[in-house]
Amino acid sequence: MELLRARTLHTLVAAVLGATLVAGCTERADDVAQTQQPGDVPAASPSVSPTAAAEPELDSDADADLVEAAATEEAAPEASSPASPEPEPSPAAAGTARAAAEALTVKGRAPKTGYAREEFGSGWVDTDRNGCDTRNDMLALRLENVVAEGTCKVMSGDLLDPFTGEWIAFERGGASEVDIDHLVALSDAWQKGAFQWEYAQRVAFANDPLNLEPVDAGQNRSKGDGDAATWLPPNKDFRCQYVARQVAVKTKYEVWVTQAELDAVLRVLDTCPGEPLPDEGTHPVIAENTGGPAPSETAASAPVEAEPEETSQATAPAEDVYYANCTAVREAGAAPIHRGEPGYRKALDRDGDGIGCE
Repeated sequence: MELLRARTLHTLVAAVLGATLVAGCTERADDVAQTQQPGDVPAASPSVSPTAAAEPELDSDADADLVEAAATEEAAPEASSPASPEPEPSPAAAGTARAAAEALTVKGRAPKTGYAREEFGSGWVDTDRNGCDTRNDMLALRLENVVAEGTCKVMSGDLLDPFTGEWIAFERGGASEVDIDHLVALSDAWQKGAFQWEYAQRVAFANDPLNLEPVDAGQNRSKGDGDAATWLPPNKDFRCQYVARQVAVKTKYEVWVTQAELDAVLRVLDTCPGEPLPDEGTHPVIAENTGGPAPSETAASAPVEAEPEETSQATAPAEDVYYANCTAVREAGAAPIHRGEPGYRKALDRDGDGIGCE
């Protein structure tokens, strides 16, 4: 308000000065015209400088203060208003995968020393004691047009693969292209906390449906034990659900993440900030049925037998069984072949889950 009055008075003073100058010039011109005789050469009139004109008196001290304020304002540039601070990103909504991801512990990756598939159980275990192993449970859950033998054994079906978005035909004993993927790989979990767990917890982790998904075998093997920083499914429509499931698993089992992994997860979830955190389900984090003792307990209670040397089928004794490759296993009707069964060897079990030629 004071600045407005100052500006107004400043304008008024300038107008008065201009009017006084014009009036002075007019009066002088009239005086010259009255005294000049006909035929006389008009004398040059002196120029009048604005600074020579008398300034009008101010009505009050307050007005003088306003004029001074106006002059000061005219001389000094207006102070720019301070820049408004950058708005902080809104916190992730409760119950979302992003909120859970931000709450995960961030640490470096531990060494892989001591890791073996057997540390998470011998193959697929019937942890829920429903009479079927976890692999058959997952196939029955996800496949369509399922053909089963007996109560549990899934023989064939069709899978809409979430990793590629394409349909895959599953056939037991045939050229199957379906693997059961651990969304959080067992080796990844081992290096991020599972090496400290008791055996029953690792068995529960390896057989928890929250962490399992039937997928294209080629994509599963391409992923290996990678986390979100090194591998994401090519089907972009599944990526939000994929990392949300990983976050849910790591939240349930308190598996930590590396900074690079967390950054990759958050980049995906930035595209779907409302992606909900999947329900952890009813599967316990400590398995009641481990399918047998821990590998260390077995080693302590039983003598270690040396593995027999692999020999060709032509020279093998009649009582031995040897399969050169998975084609031979399937032709013999023995696929899939499990650890401990005649003819099983590690070369036939590419993903090391105890089941070869799946």
